[in-house]
Amino acid sequence: MRLSRRRLLALAAASAPIAAISTARAQTWPERPIRWLVGYPPGGGTDVLARLIGAEMSRRLGVPILIENRPGAATNVAAQVAATAAPDGYTVFTAGNETTVFNPALYRNLPFDIDRDLRPLGLMARFHLVLTAADRSPARSARALIERARAEPGKIDFGTPGQGSPHHLAMERLAHETGVRFNHVPYRGMAPVMNDLLAGTVEAAIVDVAAGRELLRSGRVRPLCVLSPARIDALPDLPTAEEALGLRGFAAFAWQGLMAPARTPEAISARLAAVLAESVADPAVQARMREIGLEPLPGGPADHRALIDAERAIYWPLIRSLGLLLE
Repeated sequence: MRLSRRRLLALAAASAPIAAISTARAQTWPERPIRWLVGYPPGGGTDVLARLIGAEMSRRLGVPILIENRPGAATNVAAQVAATAAPDGYTVFTAGNETTVFNPALYRNLPFDIDRDLRPLGLMARFHLVLTAADRSPARSARALIERARAEPGKIDFGTPGQGSPHHLAMERLAHETGVRFNHVPYRGMAPVMNDLLAGTVEAAIVDVAAGRELLRSGRVRPLCVLSPARIDALPDLPTAEEALGLRGFAAFAWQGLMAPARTPEAISARLAAVLAESVADPAVQARMREIGLEPLPGGPADHRALIDAERAIYWPLIRSLGLLLE
């Protein structure tokens, strides 16, 4: 249907004030505190990372960044708040691979669309994951644990901080690629997993170094292999999954990036992305990350999007083949 010249001019006139307002907002932003949503309780690795980077971004932007913890439903509670927030640059959200990669395939009915409602701003860090066994376990190596699981399918319990967590999907992928089956025991957070692993209530777990570094180093929890592509400084004598199990190129991480509501103005999104990248690259921030067992993960919005797509190509077929569905 063709529009008259008068109608086109009227539309252009109507849209001009909106564009002018958006430009003016971008030029004066930020004028007040920014809310940073975290889908986990205070004190965990995700919360610590948000507070670390948020403090540096706050210094660079000149306004406070306030961390707001909204745990629940494998980060979906916080994600929905972020997805429906005003797109004005005053709300950001820690979005890791559980939110962006796993949940869209795991959950039957999500009240938001991660690709439509949120936009990537950049990457922050990744958590190294370690296959571990309780000290009481007879398995003294990764191969011994896998052989026991092969001999007794579904008999060995493994704990995770929750259904659909990176720890859960990493173990499911490890089991799938080695052709064995474990029994999944989900908890609410990493702390109860570690407690039951110490007690021998569960025999195995995927533990992230940020949460379990001291227990892994002390030997109170037995590290069997790291799921990173290369050995890590925190546990330099620990073999990789490729070395221990012959899984060529195997790598699994928990990683995190930052997102904002999708309709956040381009100029503000670009500023957020730039300040995020500067903060992640800051030497003091990187040193603190490594102290707590995190690996800095640089990368802007395009890198963030590419990582999401690459991991979906790995995990979505796995989730479908295992029939994993959550309400």
